[in-house]
Amino acid sequence: MKPAEFYQRDREWHPPALTPDYKTSVSRSPQYALISLQGSPSEITGPVFGQNDIDPVDNDLIKNYAQPGEGPIGERIILHGRVLDENGRPVPGTLVELWQANAGGRYRHKKDTYLAPIDLNFGGCGRTLTDENGYYYFRTVKPGAYPWRNWVNSWRPAHIHMSIFGSGFAQRLITQCYFEGDPLIHKCPIVNTIPDPDAIDQLIARLDMNATIPLDSIAYKFDIVLRGRRSTLFENRLEGN
Repeated sequence: MKPAEFYQRDREWHPPALTPDYKTSVSRSPQYALISLQGSPSEITGPVFGQNDIDPVDNDLIKNYAQPGEGPIGERIILHGRVLDENGRPVPGTLVELWQANAGGRYRHKKDTYLAPIDLNFGGCGRTLTDENGYYYFRTVKPGAYPWRNWVNSWRPAHIHMSIFGSGFAQRLITQCYFEGDPLIHKCPIVNTIPDPDAIDQLIARLDMNATIPLDSIAYKFDIVLRGRRSTLFENRLEGN
């Protein structure tokens, strides 16, 4: 039997759009019932990224913005894993992008006014394509926690934003990757919009000593499942799954 084009979304697996403890969801949440739209060939088939669009150092945030002979400050890490579909099959040739704060918790963005200093050798963004096994790999520094104006003393846990494209640019999914052992994860109002503890667990990258490079970089493994009951949640929004 030929499988359906996509699995039906399980809305109980995702957080509600309106979660008042996450204050900005009050203004961002829809006021009317959501509308489901059938994907057309233009959304399903392309356009797509190619190998020629990726520079060899795009996935190395330790080098891709640093001055010659210099490097960013912070704990050097490897973030790696596989992009899989809802049936556990690898998704090759998928564009994976990431962006993050530096080791002090500050983004290289003119509107970020946090008092932590900007790291002149760290741009905080990178991209790569998955290989034939759906595998991706980044070198970077572990981002710092930072305060945000939700409540008086709200802090975001260390996290990396990730963007994953499907078979075309119209199929873009965005998530956040947290790190095993961070006590701020379960205190974060954004994380706590997710009702299922197992779903939260899927957003946490696990320490991977097998991939850790001695005297160099600690590795974390983070697999991304694009669709289905076991899909990785994408921010606190419902679109894209």
